[in-house]
Amino acid sequence: MNGAERITAEPATPATTNAPAASGVPAASGVPTSAGTSTPAGASYRAAGVDVAAGDRAVELMRGHVSRATRPEVVGSLGGFAGLFALDTTRYRRPLLASSTDGVGTKIALARALDTHDTVGIDLVAMVVDDLVVCGAEPLFLLDYIACGALVPARIAEIVSGIAAGCEQAGAALVGGETAEHPGLMGSDDYDLAATGVGVVEADGVLGPERVRPGDVVVAMASSGIHSNGFSLVRHILFGPVDSGQPGGVSETAAAGLRSYVPSLGDTLGRSLLTPTRIYARDCLALAAAVEVHAFAHITGGGLAANIARVIPAGLVATLDRASWAVPAIFGLLAERGAVDQTDMESTFNQGIGMVAILPADVVPEALALLAEREVPSWIVGEIGAVADETYPGGEPGEGRAARVRETAEAGEPGADATPRARLVGRHPA
Repeated sequence: MNGAERITAEPATPATTNAPAASGVPAASGVPTSAGTSTPAGASYRAAGVDVAAGDRAVELMRGHVSRATRPEVVGSLGGFAGLFALDTTRYRRPLLASSTDGVGTKIALARALDTHDTVGIDLVAMVVDDLVVCGAEPLFLLDYIACGALVPARIAEIVSGIAAGCEQAGAALVGGETAEHPGLMGSDDYDLAATGVGVVEADGVLGPERVRPGDVVVAMASSGIHSNGFSLVRHILFGPVDSGQPGGVSETAAAGLRSYVPSLGDTLGRSLLTPTRIYARDCLALAAAVEVHAFAHITGGGLAANIARVIPAGLVATLDRASWAVPAIFGLLAERGAVDQTDMESTFNQGIGMVAILPADVVPEALALLAEREVPSWIVGEIGAVADETYPGGEPGEGRAARVRETAEAGEPGADATPRARLVGRHPA
């Protein structure tokens, strides 16, 4: 994490202080600014709201976590100005570097409300590395960015412990990061997360639409829960109006509900919602090494059909059968409490599927066996066929919305054909 250089901040406004005057400077005097106002003598970065010493303490607290999230190619250690990684190019014929950047979104509000900060770092890593692996890239390293209103060393270290744990799960190194304290721009309890990851893939091994063929099978991999998308809707359903005086904007009444046990979930509502995003990177790489894989799709914002449509070429369509899986209870709870219809549920949440692989039919048994060995629940969810027409008459509820989504940006590059490339049919088991 770049040592003290991890800690930066920009005060939102000129700060004032009642600190004693510096030696030789009258306490009543001021230093004119370009705006014609004055800042009292004796002002300091600490008085402006930035605690550099707290940043140094945070770095020390996170040091042990970061040291576990490494790889042999990492050069140097915590405290430099840049993270160094010695890529062994002799291992590759024609390596391509892949990059991805993402955040956790408003799931952070829930973490703040429950004062639980070690899971959202795993979410952060998952959102980055599982986008990388979609093209067949092995995640190599990540850098994170944490912005906060006030730097609390123990909380920052807790967040980074989750980031490091996610990197371990993904087989990636955490080579650097930044913690920025933003007094005046963010509340003292506020923070936000982002990360960028880099991976590598052989140029002739890139996965994607160009490889997908009619007759391919779509294999679903179960999600661990809601993952990290759709939490604005979750908050709208469960928390009510934002209470700016409470952590995460969650009222005391709503926070009490989060701590309540829900029999259908087998846990408290809060812990069920905070369940970290499953990281599929190593599982997908193992699958691609063992059998022929044509494409992966990471099921994030937009839902199952819209994300699968991104890896389906023009002229083909993925038909996905709802009858092949039961939607996990957490999604049913949200749909019931919020009176959310199937259309919105399917275009907002993953509905129990976090990743899909598109494979030739003859390798599917081996693929399912491998995923079972790796303890990833998986099943056949659909197949790829040629487009017969663009209307799909007699479709099930929710299909129209999926088609409309796919006919826009998710259906292909701007200006591409508007033929639907994925559709959901059938009904989920009761």
